[in-house]
Amino acid sequence: MAIYREKDIFERRGAANEAKRAMLEKFKAKPAADDPAVLARQAERKAILEARAIREAEREKQKQERLAREAKERAEREAAAEAARLAAEEAAQAEAKQREAEENERIARLLADEAERKAKRDARYAARKSRVGRVPPGFGGK
Repeated sequence: MAIYREKDIFERRGAANEAKRAMLEKFKAKPAADDPAVLARQAERKAILEARAIREAEREKQKQERLAREAKERAEREAAAEAARLAAEEAAQAEAKQREAEENERIARLLADEAERKAKRDARYAARKSRVGRVPPGFGGK
């Protein structure tokens, strides 16, 4: 089994100096801002950003068109529903008027029948009164 050996201060300082030296070399090795490779990468990035902006604008335009189309369709559906509701209301009102007319006609017939029965009853009563001198049957008679 390997025994863990702790690094002493000199080894740690040497490793830190080595890391600093590597970072400095890496920084010095970077190409300048006017290097053709750097300029090509910047141009490529700019083209990518412009293409992305164009795609986003197109997507936004399509979204606005879709929202406008949906709003128009919703307005048409609501108008059709309102027209259907009004037509149903008118039909219900016409049906209610028809039922009311039938009910009034039925009531008028009942009243006419009642008046006719009353007139017959009154006629019978008047006929009975006109025969005053007559004895009703069952009360003995002449």
